[in-house]
Amino acid sequence: MARLLLIGNSRWHWAEPCATGGGLHCWHTPPADALEAEDLQAWAAVGSLPRHTPSLAAKRLALANVPLKGAPPWLGIDRALVGWWAWQQEQQAVLVADAGTALSLTRVSAEGCFEGGLISAGVALQLRALAGSTAQLPELDDSCFEAAQLAPAWPQSTDAAMAEGCRRAVAAGIAQAAVEAAGSCLWLTGGDAALVLPLLTAQKIQPVHAPDLALEAMAALPVVGWRR
Repeated sequence: MARLLLIGNSRWHWAEPCATGGGLHCWHTPPADALEAEDLQAWAAVGSLPRHTPSLAAKRLALANVPLKGAPPWLGIDRALVGWWAWQQEQQAVLVADAGTALSLTRVSAEGCFEGGLISAGVALQLRALAGSTAQLPELDDSCFEAAQLAPAWPQSTDAAMAEGCRRAVAAGIAQAAVEAAGSCLWLTGGDAALVLPLLTAQKIQPVHAPDLALEAMAALPVVGWRR
């Protein structure tokens, strides 16, 4: 079965058509040193490139394959994908918050043109920076989070204070961007989307939650040739 792959900074993101009707089956794996999946229909990368064969190199998508108007040559293909596909579905101005290793905020006009955005550290990257740049703060992993739940606003333990502080920093960045992009439909995607969604909804911000938006965009590209 033909597959799609987006190589991210900390995970590889895969998709294939659902065996029972429309839609995509998506899953995520740790990065590898080599790309050996010869059944790939298409792939793209924003993270480190693995070793791969010339036949796979020919299937790699470039920014030019994404029909986002006004996309500058330096724009990451992941941002182009999510911005274009969110706009394609809304047909109005959109702001896409991609909460992954980095938090990227991408704005697309009502006419489907790239209008700029913001990039900051994601939740896990903030936690690693705290542990690596201080003498007494510990290293934390994803087990410190309960994604679907709101934690106390003022935790008492150091671990909880770090985890909730970083999560709230990302959510606050999205909320502020949504205010400044008034009139744009907010979309939320990325591996940490579920972590920040409860904080946004508590502020009466209701984004369209699409965890696999980039893969859905890849599947919809004319050059890929899948039918949806």
